[in-house]
Amino acid sequence: MIDGSPYQGYLYAYPHKTSYRPLEPRPALADVWRDEPLDALFLYVHVPFCEMRCGFCNLFTRANAPASMVTDYLRQLRRQAAHLAFDGATFARAAFGGGTPTYLEADELADLFDICTSVLGARLPGIPLSVETSPATATPDRLAVLTAHGTTRVSIGVQSFLDAEAHAAGRPQRRADVERALGAIRDARVPVLNLDLIYGIDGQTPESWQLSLDAALAWRPEEIFLYPLYVRPLTGLGRRAVSRDDWDTQRLTLYRQGRDALLAAGYRQESMRQFRLPSVRDDGPDYSCQDDGMIGLGCGARSYTRDLHYSFDYAVGIGEVRAVLDDYLSRPPADFGYAEVGFRLDDAEQRRRWLIKSLLRAEGVDASAYRKQFGTGPEEDFPQLAQLTTAGLAEPDGLRLTPAGLERSDAIGPWLTSVSVRHAMAGYQAR
Repeated sequence: MIDGSPYQGYLYAYPHKTSYRPLEPRPALADVWRDEPLDALFLYVHVPFCEMRCGFCNLFTRANAPASMVTDYLRQLRRQAAHLAFDGATFARAAFGGGTPTYLEADELADLFDICTSVLGARLPGIPLSVETSPATATPDRLAVLTAHGTTRVSIGVQSFLDAEAHAAGRPQRRADVERALGAIRDARVPVLNLDLIYGIDGQTPESWQLSLDAALAWRPEEIFLYPLYVRPLTGLGRRAVSRDDWDTQRLTLYRQGRDALLAAGYRQESMRQFRLPSVRDDGPDYSCQDDGMIGLGCGARSYTRDLHYSFDYAVGIGEVRAVLDDYLSRPPADFGYAEVGFRLDDAEQRRRWLIKSLLRAEGVDASAYRKQFGTGPEEDFPQLAQLTTAGLAEPDGLRLTPAGLERSDAIGPWLTSVSVRHAMAGYQAR
């Protein structure tokens, strides 16, 4: 698998949600979290609404939801949060994602912050907080609410500064709206602006890609993420995708061009996708997904403990997403006291998760931290790492990827996925 396509799958989480299954019987959350460390949690709040559904999007989101549904969703978030307010819980970081959190109006965003602070007890402002937005919803009134509550990072999905390319990716936006939104974010003085770009769009060329890179760099964002385009089942592009034999070559060529341009502009590469200015100051204690827990709030949010990852049901298709969302909105409050769908990680899977989530970062695996956690070394538990070194994809110890390895992260991640997780993912019925 590591010498096949470089674009096999993005492991933004391990294991993937398609490996989750119904938990029977449903464990009570009070029991799930009873023996977990609660002093450095990550809070993730999921807002499953967007003004449009991008052609490449496989996230759990609904476009153009009526105002009454947003009201009902905020009511259910408050009810769910009451079951997640564990004694002694403190949060080191937080993020609002989706969907598009700024789909909410300014007063609705204020209500969302109130849920996090008054019900969950999150210290906002006071901890690093990232919020996702879009060109259409990054308005001054919404941004004022974000900054008033201590938002330290705003991430905006631009994807392309060329209108024709954005439309080809199923995103009907205008560059004028993108530039207006970026100006509003800069005027709001949010400490970190992250800007997302996509390469591999149909019709994109090195010349047009460079135009987007230059336009992004003109704003000097503190972070830039470069995403390869994936065409997945049940998405807009997936329903009309045309096979292209040279697509891997195109994406790899554009990735290298983008990487080199950002490195030349002074950015530091943090992973295959993430580039960050070295001058950006440290914004607080680091959250480590390898050994810190995450509490997810909302219909599409996942939560992590050491040995259980759980969420509500997962869907991509428009009709199925609406069905899951309708189910969430109709639940009685007591229902939020249980975990419903998830994956239990045994010791071997916990070790594998630590390895994968570390190895796919530019700094690689901290062998001493791994040994302290598990009592053995990563090279002992995963002798196949030597194959990465032999292939020129990792340094001699196998614990840090070379540039050639980083650019193949979307092959190395799936290659390291366990047989049991692969089997579960293969058995998932996409819907």
